[in-house]
Amino acid sequence: MLYAVDLLGTFVFAVSGAFQANRHELDFLGFMVLAVATGVGGGMIRDVLLGATPPAVFEDESYLIVCLAAGALVFRAAPSIAKRWNRVLVADAFGLGVFAAMGAAKAAAFGLGPIGVVMMAATTATGGGVVRDVLVREAPAVIKGGFYATAALLGGAAYLGAEALGLGEPIRLAAAMVVTTGLRFWAMAHKVSLPTARRTHAPDEKG
Repeated sequence: MLYAVDLLGTFVFAVSGAFQANRHELDFLGFMVLAVATGVGGGMIRDVLLGATPPAVFEDESYLIVCLAAGALVFRAAPSIAKRWNRVLVADAFGLGVFAAMGAAKAAAFGLGPIGVVMMAATTATGGGVVRDVLVREAPAVIKGGFYATAALLGGAAYLGAEALGLGEPIRLAAAMVVTTGLRFWAMAHKVSLPTARRTHAPDEKG
């Protein structure tokens, strides 16, 4: 069940990456690249940082196939999908929760401390989006507002909390998923974002 949900989350993330390609009017290869980068980029970054090589995506190529399918779908049917974007956002929130939980679990399995576990939860959940935005020369969306990476960080903390209570692995994963996805839904419903700073000019900066 978790495997199927993980694949679904990968597909939805890949769809969001392909839409970025659509917005920038890239060619078919560009759609494929951004779909793959967004769908599996976070997991690949996590695995490289943990020394788990080759990354899991190359051991089970179903994830790559799902990403390529998502890219091709958006390339052919972007207008139709855009009309149902609210559904994509709902699925994206579930995908965020799954990725955060998987990242936390893998970090814990590799013996990382609490900070490392929380960081790997956020990296797995948001790393692909960061790669996507860098490829199209935009500031990563996760640091511009919203409550996206923060939800993943708190999901990782929930995993640690369940572990501290001596709960089993299924409950830890569920806790991370519920907290991450729940916070993301709450932020979307109430348009919550972290405070942002107003630009302050440096002493030698004109204007």
